[in-house]
Parts: sequence; C-alpha cells; structure tokens
Amino acid sequence: MRIVSGKWRSKRIFAPKNLPTRPTTDFAKESLFNILNNRFDFEAIRVLDLFSGTGNISYEFASRGTVDLTAVDQNRNCIRFITETSESLDAGMHIVQADALQYVRRASTSFDLIFADPPYDWEHYEDLAKTILDLGLLREGGEAILEHSDQTDLSHLPGFFAHRRYGHVNFSFFSRLQDLAQED
Repeated sequence: MRIVSGKWRSKRIFAPKNLPTRPTTDFAKESLFNILNNRFDFEAIRVLDLFSGTGNISYEFASRGTVDLTAVDQNRNCIRFITETSESLDAGMHIVQADALQYVRRASTSFDLIFADPPYDWEHYEDLAKTILDLGLLREGGEAILEHSDQTDLSHLPGFFAHRRYGHVNFSFFSRLQDLAQED
C-alpha cells in the first residue's frame, strides 16, 4: 500500500502478510480522498478510523495533516503494526485495541469524520451506522463513511446521503440526521 497524498506522498508501507486485513485499494482510497478534500479541512477535524487493519486510511489522514486521529482495531497484531508505523512516521495517532461496535457504543466524544472498513461478510453494518447516528457521534457537518462490498446496501438507513463505487469497493456516506433536516 502507498500513501496517496500529503507530507508522506508516495511512501510505501509494507504490512506483514499474516494480518487479517483487506486494505482499501489505492484507486478507491484516492477517489475517496478527492471527495473528502472538497468537504473537509484535514488539519482541523477529529477523525475516527474503525476496523483500522493496517492503518492505511489513518496514515492517509495523518499525511494530510489530521492531528486528532483515533485508530481502532480488535486484532492485537494489527494494533502492533499500526503503533510501530505511526511511531516511525511520527504520526501521533491515538491507537485503541477494541471491538469497533463496542467502542462506538461507549464513545464519549464526537467526530467530524468516522470511517469504518469492516470485513465484507460482517453482519452488523446496519447496527454500526444506526449507533453512530443514534448516539450523536458526528459533529455538525460531520460524515460517517462505511466501506462495503457490492452485496451490502445501506441506502435505506436514516442519514444515508450518497453511495460511491470504485471497482469492487463501495462507500456509503451518512450525515447527522439534524444536518439532513436543515437541508430540506
């Protein structure tokens, strides 16, 4: 994997092959960040990266100047790799080993952007999206983005406002229900 843009642009990061991950493709990641670049000032936002895996998305945010960044993954080896990589980059990320859904249910702060990349066969996509919105974890103007396969459709959920597909990678975008009501 490589960092697409920012201060570490084109830097390649080599994750151990034994990590139970499916990193977001560079093509999909670059497309996603092109969208986000027009919506957010990366240096001024608080980001939560759930199911961080290799830390691929977190490094991209950090490279673009995000300093308030939390990466959450349940796997001990993933957390170890993210910690080592973050330290070598001097990224200053907050790294948490936890079940992502439990972390969200217990979160006591809100975020400008929440990105989640669960395993494609995970059965709790809807629970995660609803929990993020129901517990008010998005700040005003904030967004949650869930990466998923073609077999998952989240467009019927409250807060959903957009879907983007890049190859086999799909992103569903959600915003606070209050933000959607203000647009009407």
